[in-house]
Amino acid sequence: HSVVRNALFCLETAANQEENHVYTKALLAYAFALAGNREKRKALLDSLEKEAVRKDGSVHWQRPGKEPEADLPYYHSRAPSAEVEMTAYVLMAHLTSQPAPAQEELSFASLIAKWISSQQNPNGGFSSTQ
Repeated sequence: HSVVRNALFCLETAANQEENHVYTKALLAYAFALAGNREKRKALLDSLEKEAVRKDGSVHWQRPGKEPEADLPYYHSRAPSAEVEMTAYVLMAHLTSQPAPAQEELSFASLIAKWISSQQNPNGGFSSTQ
């Protein structure tokens, strides 16, 4: 359909910009995964992997310039909703692929899921409503 084609052209133009924000890359990676554009999806996920924060056996993404949380004993702070949302979009982009994700990709996705699950509040919800 021409509307979808035009929308994908717009997204491809945005994806080709040199300086995309990490949140934008996460959204674009998921959009291209849904659209079945494996090349764009892979390029964006490769770029995002270089910006990943690896800590305590998990992986997540955060906004540039954000101050790291203080490591305090007996206190686990939760990430702001933007970090939870963009990390979830990256996870969905990893899991939304045709053919099914390879074992290596699933292993990496499990590290992302580990971080996301650590962000749950005591009621099982998240700071984000997304």
